[in-house]
Amino acid sequence: MNVKRIEMTHGLSRMSAVLLLVVMLVGAMLGGCDREGRPVQQFGLEKLSLGTSSEADVRTVMGQPETTWEEENGARILEYPKGPEGARTWIFSIDPAGKLVEYHQALTPENLARIRPGMRRDDVRRLLGKPRTVVPFNRLNEEVWDYRFLDNQQARLFNVHMDQTTGKVTKTSTSDIGN
Repeated sequence: MNVKRIEMTHGLSRMSAVLLLVVMLVGAMLGGCDREGRPVQQFGLEKLSLGTSSEADVRTVMGQPETTWEEENGARILEYPKGPEGARTWIFSIDPAGKLVEYHQALTPENLARIRPGMRRDDVRRLLGKPRTVVPFNRLNEEVWDYRFLDNQQARLFNVHMDQTTGKVTKTSTSDIGN
């Protein structure tokens, strides 16, 4: 009789442990998403809501932006590079009424693929944010901006080559860090 009671207690403990594990996993999954249901990639983003959070809320969560772009219609774009060793640059769009309408991570493969020869320096800056480094190659009349990004969880560099005279993109390249 004693043996059966131990087995039942053991069975309940196993079931309790499984239930606890399930609750913890669900909590972690829910806790790892922002209010829009996107996985949290930056501490504090889960506190922001599109359409209701204000520019002040964004600044409270993210701090002072590196750059603030003023649009003609009164909207503002806030840029938060997380470099030089970080691989993320956050771009927040604030509407003319001061509400958060959109935010995204700029250094994604899809966004990097949008950089094309002939683009102006300003267009690159607005699309990708502040570069990690800017290296002039005066003899080549070239300037190279690099951005650290994640490629399948591997940190790499995306390089934007520009003509120093025209300020336009001539080509892009990628390189491994340390090479």
